[in-house]
Amino acid sequence: MLSAESITQLINKGDLGWAGQLRRDSLLLTLGSPLQPLVVPSTEVIDLADQSSIDDLYGEPVTAWKTYELLPGETLLAAVDEPLRLGAGLMGMIGGLSHLARVGLAVHVTSPFVLPGWNGYLTLELVNTGPAALRLHHGMPLARLLVFALEGFLSDEVVSQPFYDRDALKSRYADKFPIDATQR
Repeated sequence: MLSAESITQLINKGDLGWAGQLRRDSLLLTLGSPLQPLVVPSTEVIDLADQSSIDDLYGEPVTAWKTYELLPGETLLAAVDEPLRLGAGLMGMIGGLSHLARVGLAVHVTSPFVLPGWNGYLTLELVNTGPAALRLHHGMPLARLLVFALEGFLSDEVVSQPFYDRDALKSRYADKFPIDATQR
């Protein structure tokens, strides 16, 4: 894991793109826009091999907002306010803030790793596991990103992730991992 001093040096050299806040030895991830709520779908089963079935899980994106009330049991996808660019020799790991976990807010429920070459806006999966609605505020700190340097032979290529950008937070699982119709 890299220290604040090492992270600052990488930012100054242009090997790490980050305009947000550095807090201790990590990047502080804040809540941005848009928000993408999950809704009750029109069917009882979501077929993960069918992109239109997955798309049925999502309501209208929320773009112009200052506060948002996340109800108990509700899931919300949220863009991080600042873009991130990791060089080929860097990777990150997202961790929630314990202060928020203690009120029932799970900030990133799966897959905390940000792979080398990431270039864009991260999406966080927010789940209210507590007993009361939680009021979220635009720009509030939600998580941190720990940065790690990789060892060994590294490619200089930095590739932008094709399915995830600030305006498209929905899962693209069926598009990314197509299943042959004969296997269904």
